[in-house]
Amino acid sequence: MPSVVLISSGQPSLNPRLVKEADALAQAGYNVTVFYAYWNEWGTEYDRQLSPSRKWKSVRVGGSPENGRITFMLSKIVQKLGRTFKSSAWGFMGLSRASFHLAKEVKKHKADLYIAHNLGALPAACIAAAKHNKPCGFDAEDFHRNETSDDAANADVLLKSAIEDKYIPRLSYLTASSPLIAAQYKTLYPLLNPVVVLNVFDKVDIEPAKHQKPLKLFWFSQTIGRGRGIEDVVSALSTLNAKNFELHLLGHIPVYSQQFVEEIIATGISVKFYAPIPPDEVISFAAQFDLGLALEQRKPLNRDLCLTNKIFTYLQAGLGVIATETTAQATFMNLNKAIGSTFKNNDSAELAGLLSDYQQNRDKLNTCKLASLKLADTTYNWKIESKKFLKVVEETI
Repeated sequence: MPSVVLISSGQPSLNPRLVKEADALAQAGYNVTVFYAYWNEWGTEYDRQLSPSRKWKSVRVGGSPENGRITFMLSKIVQKLGRTFKSSAWGFMGLSRASFHLAKEVKKHKADLYIAHNLGALPAACIAAAKHNKPCGFDAEDFHRNETSDDAANADVLLKSAIEDKYIPRLSYLTASSPLIAAQYKTLYPLLNPVVVLNVFDKVDIEPAKHQKPLKLFWFSQTIGRGRGIEDVVSALSTLNAKNFELHLLGHIPVYSQQFVEEIIATGISVKFYAPIPPDEVISFAAQFDLGLALEQRKPLNRDLCLTNKIFTYLQAGLGVIATETTAQATFMNLNKAIGSTFKNNDSAELAGLLSDYQQNRDKLNTCKLASLKLADTTYNWKIESKKFLKVVEETI
């Protein structure tokens, strides 16, 4: 069977989408190698647990604080140089700490297809593909040029726009994690025909949590911090009877978020924090709760366009869903009204009303939970989406 290289400037355990694609390719008989780079220590521990159970090979490049420390420090210097000289041929080095090392190492590895899984990995895929005269693809989980800002003069926007304009036209295919991200890239690059592969998961057998009092709300991410919609939930809960609700937050709490966490606790709401867990355990962990919170913001543009794995995690876990009205989430929730409700961004009063309604009307909540499970089983799962991905690969190779 042909060989496929997947590339990420982060770690496999922090990128479930990459792991799902690597698994699907390996199960289909492809010879799969994943090149990746160190991002953080807790992710590294989960990488160690992940690798032995997989049918694909993984190669870390660019060093780490513990192993290859000199390479790690040099890579940070190289990234700064890339950002300083972003208009040069070496500007791509400023994308991520490991972009240079990924490009250097991946091009040594001959394969039949190279797939980049974030913008920091895109140059490596294109450079290696050109060297070996092979095709390359890109999985756009985000609309990268507007990940951090919508200001066209912003340094990050300028760098990412330049990289996209240089390398995306060289692609053999592009997949995207939401219809709106796909449409945005199609507008920028009309010759491409992006394929939507949603951020869904393998089907699992889940029993929805039974009637619970208090009502248990759940949110998760890699990190817990400000500007992610949590403030709206805290404000809403602060106006309700604390005995009737619990807020459960899963994610790493960096030093800069400690004060934010203390402020949440000081409100007096019932809240519990959980350290990160392996990605393949999140669905079963989530199943103990009642409502999943999808709190994407409308700015920058990427957040308005994306459909993250949160909503699809909640479906597989059998939770009702409460989502902010970003363009992508409002569209999705309108198509799947039975799973839950939406509220306007920053409208904590509207959210408080929704929470109170679900707390008092458990039959309505249970209807949402069952609808989530049904959609996860019949429509939004990796068994369906993986076929779309594998078809793209087959047609490309």
